[in-house]
Amino acid sequence: IGVGLVGFGLFFLLFGILLYFDSVLLAFGNLLFISGLVFIIGFRRTFTFFFQRPKLKGTSFFFGGLLVVLMRWPILGMLLEAYGFVSLFR
Repeated sequence: IGVGLVGFGLFFLLFGILLYFDSVLLAFGNLLFISGLVFIIGFRRTFTFFFQRPKLKGTSFFFGGLLVVLMRWPILGMLLEAYGFVSLFR
């Protein structure tokens, strides 16, 4: 279930970018990606991964970008999320 949710989340993210940053598709893709991550590695591990002390800056940019996308500013939100994603997974 988790791999499917992550796959659909990435599909919706890519499809939302291809359709000129459609905010609904981007928001849906983000939510599916996060929920798939929770299904794959578990709630506690996901929480501890995102809220480690050295990764708080990346987490705040990632979730801040998600919030900005939900407020219908998709380009700015995706830029914030991209920076947070790179900062989290480097």
